[in-house]
Amino acid sequence: MVEEILELGFDTIEISHGLKVSLLPGIIRAFEEKIIKVAGVHNFCPSPVEVLIDAPDCYEFTSHRERERKRAIDLTLTTIKTAEKFNAKYIVLHLGSIPMKRISPKLEKLALNDKGESKAYEKQKNKLLKKRQKIAPLYIERAKSALDKVLIEASENSINLGIESRSAYEDLPNEEEMISLMKHYEDTPVVGYWHDFGHIQRKHNLGLLDHDEWLSKMNPHIKGCHLHDVKWPHRDHQVPFSGDINFTELFKKIPNDIPIVWELSHRRTKKEILESLSKWNSIFNTNVEKNT
Repeated sequence: MVEEILELGFDTIEISHGLKVSLLPGIIRAFEEKIIKVAGVHNFCPSPVEVLIDAPDCYEFTSHRERERKRAIDLTLTTIKTAEKFNAKYIVLHLGSIPMKRISPKLEKLALNDKGESKAYEKQKNKLLKKRQKIAPLYIERAKSALDKVLIEASENSINLGIESRSAYEDLPNEEEMISLMKHYEDTPVVGYWHDFGHIQRKHNLGLLDHDEWLSKMNPHIKGCHLHDVKWPHRDHQVPFSGDINFTELFKKIPNDIPIVWELSHRRTKKEILESLSKWNSIFNTNVEKNT
């Protein structure tokens, strides 16, 4: 796996939540032999042994079950230790979700069928916003409580906790909540925002935010980015320049000294990646990492 990533032109990886424990020794060996560098880790890493599929949200900080919240915290502490092994500088976190009927997929389906300005679309969108706003506070507090429990370990090892922007509006935090979290932790340097280009573009496509305006607002808090493109309205994890995202304009709002991680679908071909990376390097002078 590492050799394939090197052949694509990357020399640094982010170790992701789908990594099985059985693969970790090989990556450790490649790291120790200085074959590959590790920028960061995505929670939970390695994947819980009892979970047989790639499921980063198998345990949530927001769960109604105290046992599951504790398991999510314990796995996050394990992820911090994984990051320490690789001298990694950050962990990407999902904070959880709001337990409600998923409406975002209905909006995406309407948008795909050119009904993004229909009465049905507005009705579903308003239903989503109102329902979520009503029940969200409890889950925000649970997420804060979990963050507070892992902060000490992260701070002691100077590992940033990047709270990731999510693609579904039912997930936590939404944009208003993200701003509130950044304010709440403004005196905690290791806590910040992780910008996922594809996730935010999907919300942009649904009229839930403006991608450019959002980046301008979050610029002071950005710890890093996941980079992938989106084909209208929600087909994400495409190679850059193959979808709708205007990277040339949006990257004017991105700090120069943060990790930029290419997070691509396993369906993307070597040819697609190489062509996209060549175009990227001709436009930007930016180091990129590959998410495994």
